[in-house]
Amino acid sequence: MPDITITLTDTQLNSLKYSCLSPQEWIENAAFNRARISQEEIIAKLVEHCNSNSIAIATGAEAQVAQAYELGVVDTAENVRNANIAESSE
Repeated sequence: MPDITITLTDTQLNSLKYSCLSPQEWIENAAFNRARISQEEIIAKLVEHCNSNSIAIATGAEAQVAQAYELGVVDTAENVRNANIAESSE
């Protein structure tokens, strides 16, 4: 499981302390919630794709997210951005 680490300035940390009890918990919650939303979006796209194309859907959220990437239903934001840049420079 990957660890993601961020570094805040003292000012940024003190600013977060003003608005939340635990900056660490707030940041973790923001990341976990964004991941949950993305997972729901990915699975919805996969279900639509699989139903439209008579493809068996993998079992379990982890397998479904992996299947969505394998089938090309979704791609990383970085790959999409790079493709858009390449497309616009042609």
